[in-house]
Amino acid sequence: MASPNVLLVFPKFNPNSFWSLQAACDLWGARCPAPPLGLITLAALLPPDWNMRLVNRNAEELTGSDLAWADMVMTGGMLPQRIDALALIAHAQAVGKPVVVGGPDATSSPEVYEQADFLVLGEAEGIIDRFIEAWRNGVRRDRFQAEKFKVDVATSPIPRFDLLKCQHYLYIGVQFSRGCPFNCEFCDIIELYGRVPRSKTNDQMLAELQALYDTGYRGHVDFVDDNLVGNKKALKRFLPALRDWQRQRGYPFRFSTEASINLADDGQLLAMMGEANFFLVFVGIESPDTETLVSAQKKQNTRRSLAESIHRIYGAGMFVTAGFIVGFDTEKSAVAEEMIACIEATSIPWCMVGLLTALPNTQLTRRLEREGRMLRDVWIAQADQCTGGLNFVTLRPRREVLEDYRTILQQVYAPAAFFGRVQRVGRALRRPRLAGGGNEGLREYRALGRLMWHMTIRRPGLRRHFWRTFIDCARHNPAALEFVVMMMVVYLHLGDFAQYVIRELDHRIATEADRPDMAAHEARQTA
Repeated sequence: MASPNVLLVFPKFNPNSFWSLQAACDLWGARCPAPPLGLITLAALLPPDWNMRLVNRNAEELTGSDLAWADMVMTGGMLPQRIDALALIAHAQAVGKPVVVGGPDATSSPEVYEQADFLVLGEAEGIIDRFIEAWRNGVRRDRFQAEKFKVDVATSPIPRFDLLKCQHYLYIGVQFSRGCPFNCEFCDIIELYGRVPRSKTNDQMLAELQALYDTGYRGHVDFVDDNLVGNKKALKRFLPALRDWQRQRGYPFRFSTEASINLADDGQLLAMMGEANFFLVFVGIESPDTETLVSAQKKQNTRRSLAESIHRIYGAGMFVTAGFIVGFDTEKSAVAEEMIACIEATSIPWCMVGLLTALPNTQLTRRLEREGRMLRDVWIAQADQCTGGLNFVTLRPRREVLEDYRTILQQVYAPAAFFGRVQRVGRALRRPRLAGGGNEGLREYRALGRLMWHMTIRRPGLRRHFWRTFIDCARHNPAALEFVVMMMVVYLHLGDFAQYVIRELDHRIATEADRPDMAAHEARQTA
């Protein structure tokens, strides 16, 4: 049997997303933020004699010649990619191409993807061999389910970085571990990957980075782990090796990641991350309210001062982006005021404030289903958690929740507030002295020139905020200037996106506020 031609297609994300970062992409000359790490890892799991072609629909068009070449189409992604994934399945099947679907959304909601020829559910390392055998035996429709949390990630291969067009992306992703030890009610990560983090070996991780280095790529690399510090023991074994690898090559990469707030408790770990050239950490803060955090089973955020913790991370040379959520059952009428105060106290410029969304296959969704509170006519795949969400009957009046959310966005993304926080971070950030530090050279200088033009000529309302922040950092902490500029670049997207969400909220307040809150829902149930 001839080796098949495998067309790997990454579906489009829904437009107008918080994470699309379109203005930043335009300034840096990229097409979208990041490549599909899952698909290039899948490509490495397939037989080496199978022919591969990757199309990322967020960066390039899928052509008729691509489909004509293919013997099969492999696709899959996350919930915000569902609409395009389903359209892709239908399109490929219409021209006679069998479609293989996997990934987190298909694993969480397999019933949505029943039209696919093959479903490969769960972590690919635990199931892909059965698919390969079935294909070679002539099977053209089947379903494969991996055992949960059984994959040894130390067996995961080096992703096929050679399939990427690295110039299309702001950054490239790698993964050290899967899973998170915590038990947040609203989170689907623990349902997909478990609560016992599984980590790769030092040699394995360095081999991945070397493979990426060998492609010629330099710059921002994101550790896509959902909680990099979930297994601190393994991470502390790895970071000295990563530091040495970076030092020997003049620090070709600078790293970002996601971690729980308890990272800030460990001064040694913070120092090790700084020495390896980590510069950004995303932290899930969710809410400043202790009752809400306890109810959502995020108690780890209640055991420390959030502001002091975030400033300790700044002191280690990493700036923080953070997630906040509006719409929890335990929220009080002061939620907007308290969340704005928390964002200002932590000085976090880049805040993902969203509406609570009951994701498929989570503890939250199961509880709301038991309580009869899920709203089935709200299809959250049409939006992200900023423009969608609240797909359930709220305890507070729905209008109040939406208006509080609107108030938060309006205030934290006002130019004076945003740039004020950037200025404070610019003074607080204590970057370690590293030889090289991952500088991308000409690409960054061009981006800086475009940024200055945008903020002084194209958007004169931002001129004084930009120059005040730029000059303050250059004067007081020039080592942080590169990252202050990065945060200001992101505002070109976030400022506009916040206004877009506010317009959407105005529409929802006018049209959706008659959806029942809990009091009205209970009245209807007893009527």
